[in-house]
Amino acid sequence: MARNVEIKSKLLDPHIIISRVEEIADSGPVVIVQDDTFFHCPDGRLKLRELSANQGELILYHRPDVSGPKTSTYVISQTSEPGKMREILSAVLGVAGHVRKRRHLYLCGSTRIHIDNVEGIGNFVELEVVLENSDTVESGQQIAEELMIRLGIQSGDLVEGAYIDIIPPSVLPETVVIGL
Repeated sequence: MARNVEIKSKLLDPHIIISRVEEIADSGPVVIVQDDTFFHCPDGRLKLRELSANQGELILYHRPDVSGPKTSTYVISQTSEPGKMREILSAVLGVAGHVRKRRHLYLCGSTRIHIDNVEGIGNFVELEVVLENSDTVESGQQIAEELMIRLGIQSGDLVEGAYIDIIPPSVLPETVVIGL
């Protein structure tokens, strides 16, 4: 499985963090609209990310629900029929929840920086330090902590779990307003 070290933090003003990210990023932003359906899964989290009618990713990942830099292991499979995949997985596993977001993706060295506007819960920044096989978790944690300092991310703003964990049940997929 692939690995990364990641943090997620609530943002009050995404424009401040965007200006800081643009100062250090190697590339970006790439704007991506993501529609994630989470399925009941006894071990880890399983989600289907729909990027368009003919492009999606099935993602299985394991990550502890802690607020600081944490290691995530994952495997991703591409699909050209995300609608059919969602229909099958919904019938077999059942839907655990739904997350829709507009993501601004920046790259900074080995780190993917996401500025996310998530339907129903607001704006977030996420750092994903992608680890190669030879990289240690500690080196990834160090990179994440250094980027937190450079970007002004406060430890008190860190989020423990996934977006799906903090979306209120009253937010229905049909009431989408995505913007940043």
